[in-house]
Amino acid sequence: MSNPGTPGGQPGPQRTTDPVPADPAQAYAELAAGNRRFVSGAPRHPNQDAGHRAAVADGQHPFAVIVGCSDSRLAAEIIFDRGLGDLFVVRTAGHTAGPEVLGSVEYAVTVLGTPLVVVLGHDSCGAVQATREAVTTGAQPLGHLRAVVDAVLPSLRRAEAEGVDDIDGIVDIHIAQTVETLLGQSPVLAAAVAQGRCAVVGVSYRLAAGAVRPVAAVPAATVAGAAGASIPVAPAT
Repeated sequence: MSNPGTPGGQPGPQRTTDPVPADPAQAYAELAAGNRRFVSGAPRHPNQDAGHRAAVADGQHPFAVIVGCSDSRLAAEIIFDRGLGDLFVVRTAGHTAGPEVLGSVEYAVTVLGTPLVVVLGHDSCGAVQATREAVTTGAQPLGHLRAVVDAVLPSLRRAEAEGVDDIDGIVDIHIAQTVETLLGQSPVLAAAVAQGRCAVVGVSYRLAAGAVRPVAAVPAATVAGAAGASIPVAPAT
């Protein structure tokens, strides 16, 4: 039976308040489970009803920070089948990580106590493609787009050094590079990871299939318990 007031007989958001995962591995497992529901076409839409909206109005306790690409097809709450108060989302083109992004991540980890940071990239990334085109043609991007290209360029150079030429292989390297950037540029985040209070995982999303897969994880054991998890690229250090 469909929920009352739902047009077209489609199931509406369930009146569900899920428990907040207590550690990095549990947080990643929760995201992985939500993504499997999304891929299978059976989302639960937890924490999206009016009652939960009122419950989180006075405070938030997100269990994951999503540092994602701004691509319009990469809506984290939908991809991971989550709701209000679950995810602390920071998005930039190509998930580039400047000072404001680092500060946002540090706020979630230190002030909100969030146990997991996820770098969310995707296949056919436009920022990676734009960077490769700029390198190939020698044409400088206009305006502030150059800042995005400059931020992605180290990943492209790394891919060249490793003999990786296909766009999605470069995307994987760029995701792993962003994981390393977050840890290398934020002593606060690195300390939280070293103390076991937080983990950083890079995942790649397939636009057509809707599935995510881990690309890099620090510590690597964070993704070990999630069904179907594998790390085809060496974990960032």
